[in-house]
Amino acid sequence: MERPKRFAIWANTGKNAFWELLPELLSWAESCGIEAYLTTRIIKFWDGKDQFNYKIIESADDFSKMDFILALGGDGTIIGTARNIGKRNIPILGIHLGDLGFLANVTKDDLYTRLNQVASGDYHVESRRVLSGKIIKDGHEQIYSALNDIVINPSSSHRMISCVVKANGRLLGRYKADGIIVSSPTGSTAYSLAAGGPIVVPDVESIILTPICPHTLTSRPVVVSINTELEITFPEESSEVGLSVDGQIHAVLTPDTKVIVKNGDFSIPFIQFSDMDYFHMLRTKMGWGKRGDG
Repeated sequence: MERPKRFAIWANTGKNAFWELLPELLSWAESCGIEAYLTTRIIKFWDGKDQFNYKIIESADDFSKMDFILALGGDGTIIGTARNIGKRNIPILGIHLGDLGFLANVTKDDLYTRLNQVASGDYHVESRRVLSGKIIKDGHEQIYSALNDIVINPSSSHRMISCVVKANGRLLGRYKADGIIVSSPTGSTAYSLAAGGPIVVPDVESIILTPICPHTLTSRPVVVSINTELEITFPEESSEVGLSVDGQIHAVLTPDTKVIVKNGDFSIPFIQFSDMDYFHMLRTKMGWGKRGDG
């Protein structure tokens, strides 16, 4: 890969670990001759902003000038970064500062080893497809993109939802459950996994439908082709239900709302390294394949 000339830093500014790393990161960038850009949010909360050399991301369009984005935080931070980059096709390098996370393979311990690899062009890019979720309500359409998942659940925590799901116009199932998760392979290790869904390797082009605590034991998760269009309706509902996109965008749906979920029209590129792979991540972060002491 080409050696980068400039990069942007996106971070969870609520993490003390980020503020400890920031001066080091800017010093590293200067020593490598790479321009570092900071978001206005970082500038707003940083007391040491007058002591280092950097440039400022003034608008979302400035991201298009970047060779990569350094995202520091947990999975939520990386998802937020991806949402703001959108279709700009800027690679993300995720640095893990949170709890258990699957989108950031790099930790503080190997941060500069990996950054030096990026600076020398010793990396590759892995693209993750997004889901497209269309809400059709009262004659209006709203479209969202999800890196992980689109979740439909009750607006009240004391009830279940009833919905009908069609796949490419054919009835897939009628569900009565605490909710429905439609996830990408990237999101298969998130909420869907906690609800009993399968782990799907990111390069398997598919969509995963996982009911949350279904009323019938025969309502199991389903993996469908990436070319499938899922239509979700609520003909038996009499009250509102909720919808969330990657746990960060929320909407309220009336019973006459229709939700269409399908493969999105773009991917999010992530920086990866030759000595890292998906199964290594499963082993290290989930204890994949380990046996108990007993």
